[in-house]
Amino acid sequence: MTQVRKVPLNAGAEWLLGGFSLWRRAPLALGLLGLIWGGISGLASVTGQLWLSLLLALLGPILFAGVVYAAREVDQGRKASPAHLVQGLREGKGPRLMAMLLPQLVALLVVALLLVVMIGGEQMQHIVQVMEQMQTNPDPKLAETLPAGRMFAWLLAALVVGVVAGFFTFVAIPDVMFTQRGAIEAMRLSLRACLRNLGALVVMFVLLLIAMVAISIAVNLLVVLLAWLVGQPTAVFVGQLVLMAVIIPVMAGLVYYAWQQMLGGDVPPPVPATHAAGGIEV
Repeated sequence: MTQVRKVPLNAGAEWLLGGFSLWRRAPLALGLLGLIWGGISGLASVTGQLWLSLLLALLGPILFAGVVYAAREVDQGRKASPAHLVQGLREGKGPRLMAMLLPQLVALLVVALLLVVMIGGEQMQHIVQVMEQMQTNPDPKLAETLPAGRMFAWLLAALVVGVVAGFFTFVAIPDVMFTQRGAIEAMRLSLRACLRNLGALVVMFVLLLIAMVAISIAVNLLVVLLAWLVGQPTAVFVGQLVLMAVIIPVMAGLVYYAWQQMLGGDVPPPVPATHAAGGIEV
């Protein structure tokens, strides 16, 4: 049975610094993975292709697992490659990785149920009516009729549900990618690891928020400068690509180091799996 390790509070800072360190070691190679992912996502938004957005959402765990794999390649002195984005499929782990969507789907259902229970059907209709009226008549008095207390309580409950859902998958993706564990067992271990190391996670989230704000400010400055040269829409699109080229590899490195400290440790490179004829293993 895998031992869930207890890590110190400063481990959260180490994970984030490790993610940035990996990105600095191979900014072009790792950044290209984020650029590809962000480019396809941006293309779906610009063209309004809903099917492409849904496809990216479904493939999200597989793509992120590929970036995590590339992060480990860089950490172990090898090169990251765009082909790593589909490494999970190449090793036959696609179904197990896509099972990581289950906690998010359950969370959406719970949040929707809480919305009905905590606010109620009549109040929800009233909120919709007020929002429609404020589009043509932005009267502050309309906002005063909203059930602010219930809405705030629901937002807090939704935040808690979202965080718990995230605990199930935080280090489950690298665990599936680098071991032979199934998805359910990996998610169970991820939840245990997160609950045992809440302090380190809080430190990580606070520092990550600060880092994201700093990166966003830098990218927005870049967008302002580019807008003078290529126009606002193109500058915004380029800014989003730059943001993805930094954030996705950093997040992958962060998750990789968190998994390594809490669950994984030093493990040998995975052996390419022999694809079974049928069946889905989770």
